[in-house]
Amino acid sequence: MPSIKYALPNFLIGKCTEKEYLRWLYAKARAHVLRDRKRSNDWIAGEQYRLAIHRAVVNSNGLDVYTGKILRWDLISKYDNNKAKLGGRAYKKKFADLPTIDHINDVKGKLEFNICSWRVNGAKSDLTLNEFIELCGEILHFNAR
Repeated sequence: MPSIKYALPNFLIGKCTEKEYLRWLYAKARAHVLRDRKRSNDWIAGEQYRLAIHRAVVNSNGLDVYTGKILRWDLISKYDNNKAKLGGRAYKKKFADLPTIDHINDVKGKLEFNICSWRVNGAKSDLTLNEFIELCGEILHFNAR
């Protein structure tokens, strides 16, 4: 039975199944809930996170919010830790454009997420958007030839 609350966005049809999308959505929400519960004394409900993440996915239209590049939704829920241990950097590199969640707001009670690639999220880390853009500018300036 299809999910009404977390309906598969049209841009994901043919890239992943609804089952794969829901598995990914629940896993991402669970990971962020666990992380944020450690950082806060407040009770955090998974449902709020699922809704906020789903909203971010819909708003992304399937693209990395920071680069505008098409994300590899066909890779969701396919990363394998055992294969990563064996394949190392080469295996992980195949997942660079895997969609992931960027938690952009630490304001109490307000959940805001962006969808971006694993590669960009790793580079951005805990920086604000302005700090990230400044860092990227410094990198470009230093490497200009």
